Amino acid sequence: MSFSSNLSSKISGTLSSAASEVAGAISSLPALRKGALIHGAMLIPFQYNPERLTRTLTANTVSAGGSDLLRLKGPPGEKIQLDILIDAADQSNRSSGLQLADGIYPSLAALEMLLYPSAARVLANAALSSLGIIELIPPLPVLTVLVWGTRRVVPVRVESFTVSEDQFDSALNPLRAHVSLGLQVLTYEDLGLLSIGGMLSMAGHLQREVLAVSAAVQATQSAAAATGLDLSVVSKAIKGIL
Repeated sequence: MSFSSNLSSKISGTLSSAASEVAGAISSLPALRKGALIHGAMLIPFQYNPERLTRTLTANTVSAGGSDLLRLKGPPGEKIQLDILIDAADQSNRSSGLQLADGIYPSLAALEMLLYPSAARVLANAALSSLGIIELIPPLPVLTVLVWGTRRVVPVRVESFTVSEDQFDSALNPLRAHVSLGLQVLTYEDLGLLSIGGMLSMAGHLQREVLAVSAAVQATQSAAAATGLDLSVVSKAIKGIL
């Protein structure tokens, strides 16, 4: 066997080994987590995770001035803005089970149902009203929950819903759309602490406190290491101040 043949076989063996290692590393990666909305028994996963999620927090204070200005009476009001992309071509490639004859109408309908009452309930109320029986109190709405990773599972209310449809087929079915959602995060103060939504809200509250304490401890340790301070001295000083 010539020198060039030996070199080629060695290079081929090295590349095969490297390819096997890369394939093994990729297969060991965790599956991509999908953001989703849960509406009652209906799960609506995002086809693509939005690239940006904007959150606005507003302090929930007792009054606008005076001595109670810094007194917090509850968790802050929080609004979330996110954009969702829906693409029929990618749904077809991934064999999502949707009928391309309908374009992305099924996906849009699932999202729009977040704003609709049950049709059965509306028809039943109309029938009762025609019989002289009027339901004074509307039924409790179905709880909607935003799932954004394991650390953010929060009850929400859809406040704004804007759809931009970009592409259509020959039957004018939409094939691609951007949905902009404005969500109001509901808290245990809104829903009641003993409700499912209230417990989800309190779980998020407790998780934030744990993460905040963890961040403070890490920051103190890093600062002490950088300045050469003795942590025991810092701890005694903090206790003395408090």
